[in-house]
Amino acid sequence: MSCENLSKLMFKNEIPTPQQLEERFPPRNLPEGAAVTRFAPSPTGFMHIGNVLGAFVDRLLATQSKGVFFLRLEDTDKKREVADGVSAILEGLAALNITLDEGVIAPDEAQGDYGPYTQSQRCEIYHAYAKQLLEQGLAYPCFCTADELTALRETQEQAGENPGYYGKWAKCRGLSEEEQTRRLEAGESYTLRLRSPGDASRKVIINDLIRGKLELPEYDMDVVLLKADGIPTYHFAHAIDDHLMRVTHVVRGDEWLATLPLHMQLFGLLGFRPPKYAHIAPLMKQDPETGGKRKLSKRKDPEAAVSFFTAQGYPAAAIAEYLLTLLNSNFEEWRRPNPDALLSAFPFSLKKMSASGALFDLQKLEDISKNVISRMSAGEVYAQALAWAREHNPELATRLSRDEAYATAMFAIDRGGKKPRKDIARWDQVQEVYAYFFQAPPFEDNEILQQYREIYAYADGKETWFANIKANCGDVPVRDYCGAIRVAITGRENTPDLWAIMQVLGEDEVLRRLRR
Repeated sequence: MSCENLSKLMFKNEIPTPQQLEERFPPRNLPEGAAVTRFAPSPTGFMHIGNVLGAFVDRLLATQSKGVFFLRLEDTDKKREVADGVSAILEGLAALNITLDEGVIAPDEAQGDYGPYTQSQRCEIYHAYAKQLLEQGLAYPCFCTADELTALRETQEQAGENPGYYGKWAKCRGLSEEEQTRRLEAGESYTLRLRSPGDASRKVIINDLIRGKLELPEYDMDVVLLKADGIPTYHFAHAIDDHLMRVTHVVRGDEWLATLPLHMQLFGLLGFRPPKYAHIAPLMKQDPETGGKRKLSKRKDPEAAVSFFTAQGYPAAAIAEYLLTLLNSNFEEWRRPNPDALLSAFPFSLKKMSASGALFDLQKLEDISKNVISRMSAGEVYAQALAWAREHNPELATRLSRDEAYATAMFAIDRGGKKPRKDIARWDQVQEVYAYFFQAPPFEDNEILQQYREIYAYADGKETWFANIKANCGDVPVRDYCGAIRVAITGRENTPDLWAIMQVLGEDEVLRRLRR
C-alpha cells in the first residue's frame, strides 16, 4: 500500500492540486518592497484593543509601502464563533479608521482576487496541501481518541516528561500501511497529523522585525493538521493562506512566539517562503491595587474592549494618534511641527517599537483627544458628534439634528486660531458641556441683570458690546458684571466667549433668559 493509495482513501472528493492553486493565486503585481499584510481574527464578538493595535500596524506598513492590507476571517473553531462576530470586527477597525484594500468588507461580503477570505470556505484548498504532505510521508492518520490522549498526558506528567504527541509518545506514527488501511476502511475516526522532523535539542534561528535575532528550540510535536471533521487547525490553515494570499509581513501578539518554530517548520515542509514576522508585546496597565504593571485584561479592564472607546465617543483620529505614541516614541516629537499632517506621513518604523509592553494611559488618551477635537472644524465636530449620538444618545441626536446651523455655530465658538478651546475629549461629553445652548439654567434676578436688560443690544459687535458693559457697570468690577450675565445666560462661571454664546443663542432667547 503506497501513501498515494492511502490518500485516495482519505481524500475521496476531487480537489485541486497545489500546482493548480499556485496558478490560481499568482504572486501579486505590486511595487518592489510593497508589504502585503493581513488582519486575521476569529469572529468571537470581542475585539481587544491590543488586536486592533496589530491591525493598525498592518495598515501603516501597507500604506507606506504602497502595498495591500486585507481582512481574513479565521472561523475554523465554530464553538467560539458568535452571530455578530464579523460586525464586531468591522466596527473595531472603523473605530480607528482602519480601511481595507480587500478581503471581508461586510458580513457575507468580500472583495479581491485571493479569496475566499473566510477559512471555513477554503477547505478544499487545505485538503490539497494535506494530501500532498501525506503522499510525501510528512503526515499520517492518527486514530487516538480523546480519552487516549488524556491518558497519554497523565502518563507523561507522572513520568516527568514534556507533555505532547511526539517521538516515542506518538502512538500512531509507526502504524503500518496495512494497519492504517484496515482502520480507515473500517470507518474509524481519525485526524491527520504532521510527521515532524524537528528535534527540540536543536535551535532554529529566526529574525523578528521587532525583537531581532531569536534562537528557539525546533518544534518536534506531531501537531494535528486536519481535525476529525476535515477542518484544519489554525497552524496549518494560516501557513497555506499566508502563502497563497502572498502575505509578506505578519504582525501579531508575542503569545505566538512559542509556536513560531512550528510555523516556520510548516512553511518549510510545504515548500513556501515564510513571511517576515513582527511580534508585539501586550499592552500594559498600572494596577491600582499593587502599583505595578500588568497586562490589559478583558476581564478586569473595560478599556481592553474596542467597544469601550466607541461607546465613550473617542474620535477615531484621536485613538489612532494615541496608539502611534505607544508604537514609536518619536511620534510626539514629529507631531509638534506637523500638527495638521496625515498620520500616514509619519515615518513609522517597526524597529522603533519596544519589545516590552507599552503602558496604556487613559488620561493621556484624553489629553490627545482634546487636542485632536480642538483642531477639527465646527462642521467636523458636528458631523462626528451627531453620528455618535445617533448610535448612543438619541436625545442629543435630536437636539443636534433639529437645527444644523445652530449646532454648528455652537461648536464654532473659540474654535480655530493658535489657542483653540479644549472643552471636550469625547462625544459623550457634548451634552453636558453644551447643555446651556439647549436649556436655560436656573435663574435668580439681581440688580446687575435688571440694569443690563436695559442696555443689551443684539446688533452690537463684540467691541461695542464690551465697551457698553464697561461704561455701565459703575462700581461693579467688569469681571463680576460679566460673570453675573454669564451665570444668568449659561448657568456656568466659566464658558467660552460670552458674546459669541449670546450671538448663537439669538436675541429672543437671550432676552428671555434675562427676563425670567
